Formats: sequence, structure tokens, C-alpha cells
Amino acid sequence: MDMHTIKLALDWTPNINHIGFLIAKELGFYYQKGIGVEIISPSEDNYQLTPGKKLELGLVDFAIAPFETVISFNNKANSAPFIAVFAILQEDLSCIATLNRPDIHTPKDLDNKIYASYKARYEDAIVKQMIINAGGKGTIRILYPDKLGIWNTLLENKADATWIFDNWEGAEALTKGIQLKKFRLKDYGIPYAYSPVLISHADKLNHNQELYANFVKATREGFLYAQQNRPQSISILKNYLSYEENQKIDIEKAFSMTAQHFGDTNTCGLMKKDRVSNFLEWLVEHKLENPKILEQNLFTNELL
Repeated sequence: MDMHTIKLALDWTPNINHIGFLIAKELGFYYQKGIGVEIISPSEDNYQLTPGKKLELGLVDFAIAPFETVISFNNKANSAPFIAVFAILQEDLSCIATLNRPDIHTPKDLDNKIYASYKARYEDAIVKQMIINAGGKGTIRILYPDKLGIWNTLLENKADATWIFDNWEGAEALTKGIQLKKFRLKDYGIPYAYSPVLISHADKLNHNQELYANFVKATREGFLYAQQNRPQSISILKNYLSYEENQKIDIEKAFSMTAQHFGDTNTCGLMKKDRVSNFLEWLVEHKLENPKILEQNLFTNELL
């Protein structure tokens, strides 16, 4: 069997959202399709290059990132034809989080507070609009720490709020007995798309259609396996975590918060046109993007 190597850039250090990829690698689902997989963590360069930038430079075949990355790279000055091919979660498990404080009850109370930002293209505008939708002015103060240290800025009271995955940082908070207040975009009139998604470069996809489709199918098999084989799946994930990560997060809890949202045999990996369109229209309505994004081919379910 001819083996082909696929390079995958993670959006974060290994965590529950990556479990399907790790399972497919460790249990040979990729190997059975003639694929070897190299998984690249952002900790290797301390996020000097984002997953999207690694994909743009041709350093990887796939990147994991929020759907916004696809929109951004298709519409920046030196555009790159990125396309989303697989939605890891069918439900948005991200949120804006603060420590449980008496002075913060809704996003409105984040006015004049410090927000630790990842400096993503639309992130700051989304958070400001959430505050406005909650009755505030959107006058939040933005801080740009090292990406891998952003969560710690909240825990150390260097920032008042940041964007988290409830099924990972939120699970860590539960494990440590830290109470958070969490604000979800959909509860404040913002129709978010999918995050995270698996992204490819459209040109490379066209030249490697069968190989990339086999990678996606094996990945899908990994996520579906996780749902039916909890103990072994958790064991595989733990092998990819540092000692510190294993100590601070209840992986069982993180798994319970996540596994159902991988979808089923009909929906795992799927992206719905209406959900994507609603987010694109919101970006246009708030003048964060040009209306041409409504006509762009930004995702496909064909590899599923």
C-alpha cells in the first residue's frame, strides 16, 4: 500500500475537540486508508504562526480553526481560497466567560472592563456587539496576550473576560471549583457559525480529492468511535496531554460535555447552509465584510 503523509495543524494544544483525529491516528483508521498523519500543535512555535497561516504557506494540508478563518483568508488583501470541509461540533460550545463576580451579570457589565483577545479578524467586533445587544455601549478595553496564555489572564485577574470553549476551559474551571459566568453568542442575537472546523486549501483539495476525502472519512470514523467507546477514547486523549493538563482537567467531565455534539452517523462533520448564511449575513449587516462573501464557496460537505 502506498502511504501518503497528511500534516494537520491544531488550533490549540491537544484537547477534547481533537479526540476524533487522535483516535483515527492511534487506532489505524488513517493507516487503513494509506495515510500517515503528522499532528502539529501550536505549542511547537508558541503560536508564532496561526493554523491558517501554516495552511496558507503550504506547511500543512489541513488546519483546525473557527469558520471565521475561512472567511478571513478568502477576503484579505492577499486572499487564499480556504474551504471548510468538516465541522467538529454541531453545537457552538464556545462562550464569553468571566469569573463569577458581583459586578458582572450580563455582557452589558463588560463596558470599560478588560477583554483578553485572540486578535481574530471579527472577534473584538463580535464581543463589542454582544455588549451593545445586552444594553451596553461596547466600550470594552482590549488586551492581546500570548494566545496560549489567554485563559490564565482571566484566572489571574489580569483580564475580566475572554472567549473560551466551555467543554475545555469550562471543564477545567469545574474541576478546580472555579465559578464562571458564561455568555453565549446566540443568547445575545449573534448567529455564530461553526467552530472549530477542519479547513483545506481549495487548490490542494482539487489536486488531492481522493486522498483528502479519505482523510476526512477516517476522521469522521474517529469521532463516531469516540461516542461509542468512551473509556478507550479518553485513554487515547490522555496520552496526548501533558502531565499538567491531565491533573487540572476532569477529562471524563469534558467528554460528557462534548461527545453528543459530534453528531451522529447522519450529521457528524456536516455543515448546514442556513447556519453559515445567517452568520455571513450578520457580518455583512454589521459592515464587517463585503456582501460578496454571500456568494463565495466557503464550505463543502462533499468529502463526508
